[in-house]
Formats: sequence, C-alpha cells, structure tokens
Amino acid sequence: MDGRDLVRSVSVVGSGRAARGLLTMRAAWRRRRADAAGLPRRGVERARVPGQVQGAEPGPGGGLIRFGRSELRITVAVNGAVFWGWDGAGPQPSYALVGAGLEPDPRAVLEPDKDGGWRVVAERVTVVVSRHGAVQVCTPGGVMLRRDLPPRWWEPVGGGPARWTQRSEVAADARFFGLGGRAAGPRLRDGAYRLWNTDPGRAFGPGDDPLHLTMPVQLVVADAGTHLVFHDTTWDGTVVLREGEEGYGSGHDRAGRCEVRMDGGPLRCWAMVGTPARVLYTWAALTGAPAVPPAWALGHQHARWGLGGEQEVRRVVTGHQERGLPLDAVHLGTGHYADQRVFTADPERFAKLPVLAEELRRDGIRLVSAVEPAVRAEPGNAVYDSGSAVDAFVRDAAGRSVRGVTRAGESVYPDFTHARVRKWWGGLYEERLEQGFAGFWHDMDEPTSFNAFGERTLPRSARHALEGRGGDHREAHNVYALCMARAGYEGLRELSPKERPFVFSRSGWAGMQRYGGTWSGDVATGWPGLRASLSLVLNLGLCGVPYSGSDVGGRDGSPSPELYLRWLQLGAYLPLFRTHAGPHAGRGEPWEFGAEVLEHARAALLERRRLLPYFVTLARLARRTGAPYVRPLWWGAPEDRALRDCGDAFLLGDGLLVAPVLDPGAGRRAVRLPRGRWYDTATEQSYEGPARVVVDAPLSRIPVFARAGAVLPVRGADDGLELEVWAPPQGRTGGGLVVADAGDGWEEPEIERYVARRQGRRVVVGREREGGAGEPPCPVRVRGLG
Repeated sequence: MDGRDLVRSVSVVGSGRAARGLLTMRAAWRRRRADAAGLPRRGVERARVPGQVQGAEPGPGGGLIRFGRSELRITVAVNGAVFWGWDGAGPQPSYALVGAGLEPDPRAVLEPDKDGGWRVVAERVTVVVSRHGAVQVCTPGGVMLRRDLPPRWWEPVGGGPARWTQRSEVAADARFFGLGGRAAGPRLRDGAYRLWNTDPGRAFGPGDDPLHLTMPVQLVVADAGTHLVFHDTTWDGTVVLREGEEGYGSGHDRAGRCEVRMDGGPLRCWAMVGTPARVLYTWAALTGAPAVPPAWALGHQHARWGLGGEQEVRRVVTGHQERGLPLDAVHLGTGHYADQRVFTADPERFAKLPVLAEELRRDGIRLVSAVEPAVRAEPGNAVYDSGSAVDAFVRDAAGRSVRGVTRAGESVYPDFTHARVRKWWGGLYEERLEQGFAGFWHDMDEPTSFNAFGERTLPRSARHALEGRGGDHREAHNVYALCMARAGYEGLRELSPKERPFVFSRSGWAGMQRYGGTWSGDVATGWPGLRASLSLVLNLGLCGVPYSGSDVGGRDGSPSPELYLRWLQLGAYLPLFRTHAGPHAGRGEPWEFGAEVLEHARAALLERRRLLPYFVTLARLARRTGAPYVRPLWWGAPEDRALRDCGDAFLLGDGLLVAPVLDPGAGRRAVRLPRGRWYDTATEQSYEGPARVVVDAPLSRIPVFARAGAVLPVRGADDGLELEVWAPPQGRTGGGLVVADAGDGWEEPEIERYVARRQGRRVVVGREREGGAGEPPCPVRVRGLG
C-alpha cells in the first residue's frame, strides 16, 4: 500500500460514507491477502518456440503438424472457417462456440508445400504453415491476408500456466476494427488495447481503455479482402496494433502489425475470410445466432436510476403521454430494491408493482428491472440464504466465501460458471416476472467489487467451477457476465416459454449475442462521449453483437440542450434506444430542455416509431445472417479506402445512411456517400456516390439518406404496415426484404422479398413469390420521383 493508496483510503472513509469506506479498505486487504496466498508464484520462466517441423499427419479438413517443441492442429470447417491450435489445443471447451463448433471440410487436404512447410487449400481460403511454425492465411488466389509468426511461450519452471505472445503481419493498407466495446474508433489506431472487462469506476470517454466489454475478436479490412480473427482464450491479455504504411522507406511497404500477449490459456485461433457479410455470417454460425428482442424492445426506452416510487414512474409516463412522446419501456435501476437487496423491491415505495406493471402494459409500456450479480451477505436475505443452501457463491483457495463491497454493502458473488448455479439463479427471475417485469438489465456484472485501492474486481485467486474443469478468476473473469446472461436467459425461457426473453448486459464476451445485447455503460456526458457511443456500437456489431446502444445524454452530468438533442437524434437510429435520467445524469426527460428541444425530440421519437417495422426486419435478418443492424459505411465496399476511414456515419441495414451531428454548433456537415444514388430523406434531393457532399443539418434533424431502389417497411398513418419505396434510377431495379412482426413469441415469420422497377415516371413494386410476382399486401408510397 503506497502513499496514493493511503490517501485514497482516507478520502473514502472521510467522505461521509465511513461505513462503506471501512468495508472497502477491508475488502482491499482481503483481496491482496487472498491473491498472495492463492496464486502460484511464477518464479523463473523458460522461453519456448515451436522449433523445426518434424512431420505431419493429414486428417479431416487438415491435420496435425509436429514441430521439435510443439504441435499444431489445423482444420478447415465446411463453412470456410479455419481453426488452428498449438500444444494439443482443440476447439472445445469454449465459452464462445455453440455445439461442437467444427465440421471438417472433407475437400480440404493437408499437403506438402515448398521449403519443408505444409498447406491446406480450401474453397474460400488457403492456409500455409512454414517449417518454423508461421501460419499464413491467404485468399483462394494466394494473396496474403495475415501472417502469424511462430509463437513464443514463457513457462514457469516450477509449473503452472504459460503466458504467450503471437505476432502477426497484415497488409500495409489494412485497417483494424473490433476488440469488443472500444470508445476510440471505430477504426482502431496504433496503440495497446487490454482484454480485461473493467468497470472504470467513473464516466469514460474516447481515451479510456479497457471498458466493460472486451473480446479478442479482430476484423481486418484491406484491399485484398476482409478477415476476422478470434483468439479463443478468456485470460487477461493485451493486443498491440500498428497500422502499416505504403511506400515507407525507399518505396517499400511497411506491413501492419498485431501482437497478442496473453497471461495464460490455450493458444488457439479461428480465422474466416470473405466479404464482411460472409465473415459475420460464418462468425454467427460458430458462436450462435443473435437473440431477437421483443418488438417493444426496439422502441423508445427510458431509464432512471431509482425512480423514487410508483408515483414518480407514473409521473414520467404521464409526462410522455401528455406531450405525445412515444414510450415503450421504463427501466427501474437498482435503486428500486429494498436496501439494495437484489430481487426484492422496496415495499414502501413500490407497494403494488404488479398493479403498476399491468396499468403500463395496457398502455403498451413494459417495465424493465436492473439486476446485479452481487448478493448482500446478510442472513435473512432470501437470495443469500437460498444461494448458501446450494453452495452457489464463489470461494477462495482456502474454501471461504469471497466477499466484496458493492452498493448493497458487503456482498458475495454467484459462480455462474457452474450449471447448477445458473439453474438456481435463473429460477430467481420468477419473482421479477410475478411483479410484472418484462425485461432485465444486467449491471455491474464485470463483476464489480469496490475497494480502497481502486481495484474493482474479485481476487484473481478466487475459485470457479468452469463447467467442472476448475480454475480461478484469471480465467473466469472475462466470461462471468456472459455466464450470468446465460443464466438469466435460460431461466426466463423456462419460466415464460411463450415469450422471447429480453436481457441486455453491461459486460460480456464473444458469443453473448446468443442471450441478448449490451449498452455502453457509463459514457461521459459531453461531445466526446457522444462520439464514443457511436464507436462502441459499430465495433460491437463487427464482433457479432448486433443489439446495442448508449444512454442518451451520458451518465455523469447534465447535458446542454443541444448535446441532449443531438444524442437523442443519434439514439433514434441505434438498435437499443434508451434515454437516461437519475442522480448521475441530471436532466433526462425531453421537456426539461425547453420547448424547442421538446419539439425536435418529438420528431425524432416519432420517426423511430415509424421505422419500427424496419428495425423488426433488421433484428430477424441479424438472427439469420449475423449482419448487424448498424454497419460501417464500407460494409458493401471494403475496398473503398475513403469509406474505411469514415467513422462519423453509418449504414442502418442496406437501405439507410445516417450521419449524426457529433460537434457543437454545427448547422451543416460533410457526408461520405458510398457508390450509387442516395436521396436526402428530408428534401428528396438525390446525390451520386461515391462522393463527399455537404448538406444541411439544422437543429431539427440529422442528415439521413435512403439508397435508391430501397424498399423499407414502415408504420403507416393508420399504424399498419406500409412500404416506403425510394425510386431506382431510370432503367434500374431495386428491392428490399420485409419480415413482419410475429409478436413476442418464437414463431419464425416468413421473409418477404420485394422488387421495385422504374418504368418512365412510374415505379412498379412487386412481391416475389413462388410462381411469379404478386401485388404487395399493404400500401406502397413511392418517394424520390420529384
């Protein structure tokens, strides 16, 4: 404990919360003492590399290559994904994958290559392994996309997990994306990015890293092609990126570089090659189809930290209704619990929750409950008592319950890496359903434990089941929230089998889309925070998590009217659209910012409601294809370098391009348009891309463009389905997909395909069906003919 730690401890104790300050000091000492006793000392380490190739054994989809000091198993799956694992590592066990995760491609054969190496040639990818253990991923035409140099391990002489480093090279023009939720980006510039889910303990901005949700998933875009790489280990690590440079030094290119450093875990990797759509489709096939949120969860949701009581909830709802502001859900933070006891609502402030929930549901509004993993360690607390009875809580190396400090006070933590514990926890949601809640917001699930040293996690020596394998928190930390989301999702499926669960989490890991989505967490109030929220959503989508959003207005202050409005206008086009107010957010309802903001906010909220059928379609398509709702501008043209560098606009599905205003005082903004014709949806003026155009961005709206030929499902004036068709160019055709809202159940609705044809001054729209085209079953409105 150094001087800074002591000062921090004293400040906590003397801040007016002396009791919690003393608890956090005690938790800090316990954590450090537990780690000192429970973690093995690394001591002297021995470095190792694979050595020279010794031989190979072909097998289904690839085979086993033996080196002097290691072995490499490589397999190409039928969907084109490539797996390789060192030192006997296989695809399973894995928290990211669904099922076996791998069906070998019988056409892919391991065969000798030049200079004593080996190669596997498949339909979509060629993999070349050098005689020293370098692994090269190439296009079918042989163009290199990525070259992993021979890895290096550092093994403790006295035994224990080895740490390892994998260095890679990519093309000089390549750009990096992904790595989970990153506030900087979406293009990831040169620097180090930590792979450790972290509660920063304060509002964050673009310069902060790591954040709540990290994952070792990189999407790399270059002229030669796009590829995704996933290093499947859950341990703490760091990814160091350095972009390349063309014509660097005597006209030679400098390759881009990536270095992955992991503190432990298997060295195994997945790679997939193709267009961005193909890559994300393959990734979803490996890690699971994204959950489809209920239709109401694609509307406007509003959160308050505590919402003082039932009357305040009604006040907020009435305020929206009287001002004509659409509202689909109200979120109650953990402040609505009795003494912060999870699953126990305050009986004085929320005496008739089921009655309140039923009243709101009749008005089309659902209640969403915040749930934290920490359980107050207090005999008589029903959750603590039932969890103790089934031995649900994490223990340390000596067998004692691990205790931390949260808003609830001294707390214990369920071990969600145990199937029995997930079953127990999932059953607890019955109480929430009986109270009338329709959705669940998982918070503080990194997991977070306050202490006086600024550390906000459990001891690394804490023991976890890890599905029967056994291990400690170094391996379990990054998947803790993923397993909690699984527990909630599976419990809700069993408790309410006719309705799709709605779960979204602050933290998570690769594969979390199977159980729901996420939101930005405590993003800072300010224009940098607004920009960071867009970066988070874009990169999460490229990592396979299509449903995400941010808290409109930020978390730590009272936004200016202009900032609030611009944030709300952006949020109206993000998958999770949530406004937020409470003790940390200051003002949060649109009418608190003045009449002008209220008018423009109403327009944005009504436009979101009008586009709800489009969001429903995007949600269904995401489940079937893995494509995110929110896509970077280069999604359909990754070879366009100008689009790769554009991070201030995005595509919403195939049909819309959204250009939010991210700077104060802007009345106009420049927009980069991809190839094709685009219509300004406010003026219907057309523009030809690729181009950079400057358009008006008054306070009343942000620029939104529609692709020529797009067929968009929208809500009509009578609240029925309507097709909005943007005229294709003369002599050209367009089209779109529509998936009707099938309610909140499990029915898989049919995908409807529509084609729009330009015939002189007319646009003819037909529905593609077996046996020929048919008339659309709903009204059609054509735009862009002026």
